[in-house]
Amino acid sequence: MSDDLIFLMGKFEARIPRDRRYARNHMWCQSRDGAATVRRHRFGFTTYAVRLLQDVYFLEWSVDGSTDVRFRQEIGSIESSKAESALYAPMAGRIVEFNQSLLADPSAINLDNHDAGWLFEMEGDDSSMLSPEDYVTMLGDAWEETQRTIKGQLH
Repeated sequence: MSDDLIFLMGKFEARIPRDRRYARNHMWCQSRDGAATVRRHRFGFTTYAVRLLQDVYFLEWSVDGSTDVRFRQEIGSIESSKAESALYAPMAGRIVEFNQSLLADPSAINLDNHDAGWLFEMEGDDSSMLSPEDYVTMLGDAWEETQRTIKGQLH
């Protein structure tokens, strides 16, 4: 998309679509149709996160659909060629649906993270999500430390 923001990760461009908001744990948040009082949001990994994880090959959820979760509650785990990590709720609310196709084959996270590679949908208040511009600022502020961490893992 030509209107997307770009964050340069060395030579790699991380695309930051403007049609969604962002969690500090590197997930995008896109509002879906929902009742006026309870909004539904779809979440997935940002291009930045996918680039750092590289080849995602395993995804597992530790909570069921229709589960109320706290902000930063552990909700699952992911394994990739670069990392094994717990996944945490990007906001408080109710998880209403998981992308079931990713459990059998999580490659859509690598290939199409902004569409077919979405992770889950939640109902709740997304007011804590960052604007695309604020997310890019957050990435820039942390990039130097991120590079040191990556280089440390290589040695």
